[in-house]
Amino acid sequence: MTDLTNLNTSVGFIGAGNMAAALIRGMLKSGFAASKLSVTDLDSAKTESLADELGVQAKKDARSVIENSDVIILAVKPYGVVPLLKSHATQSEGKLWLSVAAGVSTATMESALGAQARVVRVMPNTPALVGEGASGICPGKNALESDMSTAQRLLGAVGICEVVSEGMMDAVTGVSGSGPAYIFLVIEAMADGGVKAGLSRPEALRLAAQTVRGAASLMLETGKHPGELKDMVTSPGGTTIAGVEALEKSGLRSALMGAVSAAALRSKELSQA
Repeated sequence: MTDLTNLNTSVGFIGAGNMAAALIRGMLKSGFAASKLSVTDLDSAKTESLADELGVQAKKDARSVIENSDVIILAVKPYGVVPLLKSHATQSEGKLWLSVAAGVSTATMESALGAQARVVRVMPNTPALVGEGASGICPGKNALESDMSTAQRLLGAVGICEVVSEGMMDAVTGVSGSGPAYIFLVIEAMADGGVKAGLSRPEALRLAAQTVRGAASLMLETGKHPGELKDMVTSPGGTTIAGVEALEKSGLRSALMGAVSAAALRSKELSQA
């Protein structure tokens, strides 16, 4: 988790949904001052609730947030991004705009704000809600190195952050944006197998979920290739190789590759709609 204690900038959120709340919580845990955070939402009750809970500033509208922020994070639905930006284009000078709206390109944002606008596009995922996010970010044509550094530090408050070219954002969506759903299916299926073998449902779910968490942590912390880690637990003639053989026969590897490809393709289709 990045340390934001000395990040000397003010940040405003337009949108107070789950992703905004996750980012704000992560920033506060990383040492960012609540006094430098502001938020607004079309639903004023949601704005007040989040501000009261986390101690950040509640603003009455987007204009107020923009006026008081160096960095503006757009956490609104994709269809709302362009109208919002066009209505506040005159306020864009000197600001850094981060968007977590799926499928909205940097070029689209720049067109709405003005040709010189500094924008960064972000593809987060839902584990950011518990500080374990995996985000992809890409710069617009006017984004500075310092802008990317700021974006990486902010997203680092809720997990890991990878800088990619914009052409790879659909691939990021396929792997990490949609990926949690694949893993939830894997956990559910493993638990079903455990129940079939005699475990209670709660026992099977806890064991399966912790196994996924532990395996991922082991790979990230050791830096070892997943194939090497798989071989370490796969003894000759043992139980694991029997299970791996069953997975290979059922096409698990191919199914997951197909899921990533399908999600990436759909992301591309939606961005061109």
